[in-house]
Amino acid sequence: MVQNTNQYPPLLRDNFSPDVPFYKITSPEIPSGSAYYFNTESGLQYEVLFAKKRDNYLGNIINFSVLNEEFDDEYSETNRGEVYRVIATVAEIIRIYHSHHAYSTSYEFSGEFKEENDNGETSKRTMLYYWKAKKLLHSGWEVGLSGNKVVVYRKGTGA
Repeated sequence: MVQNTNQYPPLLRDNFSPDVPFYKITSPEIPSGSAYYFNTESGLQYEVLFAKKRDNYLGNIINFSVLNEEFDDEYSETNRGEVYRVIATVAEIIRIYHSHHAYSTSYEFSGEFKEENDNGETSKRTMLYYWKAKKLLHSGWEVGLSGNKVVVYRKGTGA
């Protein structure tokens, strides 16, 4: 694990410990790479990708999706009862990625709408991600909602 030796705060709070165990993570061969993978107990394979924002190289967009062919698209609702372990795993992946990109100033991600249950500006999945981010973040970071997007940014950056 890369130690945070610069003046910037870590992304997750110092006493962070996942509520549930996370899945085994396959990290990129190059430590600073942007594609991570993991498999759930039910056999689903997930991909977590990090992309740099066009207008801010220190800003990141996070996309995580199911890669299995049995689902019509990468954002399908899986309903396998693994949501909390999946979220714990994605949080650990974000922590690992940030340990290699400590100068990053923001992260954005959003949850897809489930047509039958979502009828507002923000999906229930995005609200779950927002709630979890508020619990996990170090005090040097802020979290906010922008439409259906969770935006996490380092305090003092105005991201």
